[in-house]
Amino acid sequence: MLMALAAGTTDPALLADLAHGKLRKKLPELRPALAGRFGPHHRFMLSRLLADIDYVEEASRELSRRIEELLVPFAATIERLNTIPGVQRRTAEVVVAEIGADMSHFPSAAHLSSWAGMCPGNHESAGKRRSGKTRRGNRWLRTALVEAGAAAGRTKHSALGARYRRLRAHLGHGRAVLAVGRHVLEIAYHLMAQATTYRELATDYFDRYRAERLKRRSREQLRRLGYQVTLTQLPTAA
Repeated sequence: MLMALAAGTTDPALLADLAHGKLRKKLPELRPALAGRFGPHHRFMLSRLLADIDYVEEASRELSRRIEELLVPFAATIERLNTIPGVQRRTAEVVVAEIGADMSHFPSAAHLSSWAGMCPGNHESAGKRRSGKTRRGNRWLRTALVEAGAAAGRTKHSALGARYRRLRAHLGHGRAVLAVGRHVLEIAYHLMAQATTYRELATDYFDRYRAERLKRRSREQLRRLGYQVTLTQLPTAA
């Protein structure tokens, strides 16, 4: 319709007849909506806008082709990252573009998360650790990881999906998505460091991991107080 207007067509019936898909069901409403004053100046401005759109679209295609060429050496890495729940090809490309594929630059997955600005701040008051805001990191990487965290949270039978639903219950959607995005980055670190693909964990993996970490921390605190303890698993209720 816009191209026809730029070419000089102003008949509402002819313009409405160019509608496609579901819009054709609204032809009676569309015809009067297309009636109006459309002079040479409007035609000129519309032509310039359409030319700008064509230029941007062609530039976008050229850049996409260039990106594809530059990513050829990283094809295997991108395929590995695509195996992570919630990670699409574009997300994998952003991860590779922003941090590379050589994880030797980062001592650990935690260091990478901190560099990317995906770790919560360390705010302590009166000896108690309180949640803090994440620091600013690479905004392109952060945006991609947040999107991946949201996508992973929608998965039904994955550890990341289960993690999101548990965190959302007491942290809310935004912070839960950020936490899952951090886990996605940490998984990506290990996949690239070990040149392997993602293997799905049990849906209770993060719950069991948290329980083990809590036990280690508790034993260490008791040891510092001068106690030696042995933990015994209580029988589960029938």
